[in-house]
Amino acid sequence: MPYQFDPDQMYRMPTHFGPRTGPRRGPDGRKFECRDNPYSTSFSVSFLSNSAQLEKFLPPGFALDGEPVVTVSATYMTEIEWLAGRGYNTLGVSFPARFEGEADRLSGSFLTVLWENLTDPILTGREEIGFSKIYCELPTPTSLRGQHHIIASWLGFKFLDLYVDDLREQSRQEIDQLASSQSGAGILHYKYVPRTGEWGRADAAYAVLTPAETPNRRVLERKVGAGSLKFHKARWEDMPTQYNIVNAFADLEIREYRGASLTKTVGGKDLSDQRILR
Repeated sequence: MPYQFDPDQMYRMPTHFGPRTGPRRGPDGRKFECRDNPYSTSFSVSFLSNSAQLEKFLPPGFALDGEPVVTVSATYMTEIEWLAGRGYNTLGVSFPARFEGEADRLSGSFLTVLWENLTDPILTGREEIGFSKIYCELPTPTSLRGQHHIIASWLGFKFLDLYVDDLREQSRQEIDQLASSQSGAGILHYKYVPRTGEWGRADAAYAVLTPAETPNRRVLERKVGAGSLKFHKARWEDMPTQYNIVNAFADLEIREYRGASLTKTVGGKDLSDQRILR
């Protein structure tokens, strides 16, 4: 007799083995509180770019919000409970945008792409909550004489060099002031799943929001300084499924750099508060 789906459980392909575990469901069905994990170290570099170029990345219902400032962030996470203590790394490219739908009108940081170096968070993040996740190699940064060097590659082709240096540690007061001054509803995404056999149509196509509230996250340390980066042009032969993404970033105008940061945190959330925007 074929199996039946339980509407109160979470499934993911392959569904034939029953409900699946992941960041929003433990082996006993419990949630992960994310109070003392993960430990994260994030490096970011921001630069003022070209509005016309960024507008081409925006899906229906979106518009630029304020200055066209692009932020490239690499995050290295360890001691993740839903991975039984393992970790993984991410690389995201975002800029400020607003969404105007029939019911929702809000501003946030539009995440164009999030590279990750592990399959499991890519699948759970794409299928379940609508992050635009793809794979890359993202080794631990090298650090020498105060300069941190981040690289990203795909099957041996290096497509990004990112540098952060001249860092100054912020006081707890400065960290708290930054947290209180940050505005925006959270992280904006566009979920898209093609319809099998009808490749120009979608099974799912809509905006989603990661709300900004993350009460269990604590900033342990934050430093600010200078940074720079370079996306390296790729041929189809270099990155057959991603070359157009990398080349779009390589073509972005960098009018001026707007600083860099290194942030260490502990705690987070399981992102089960992700919601569709309408």
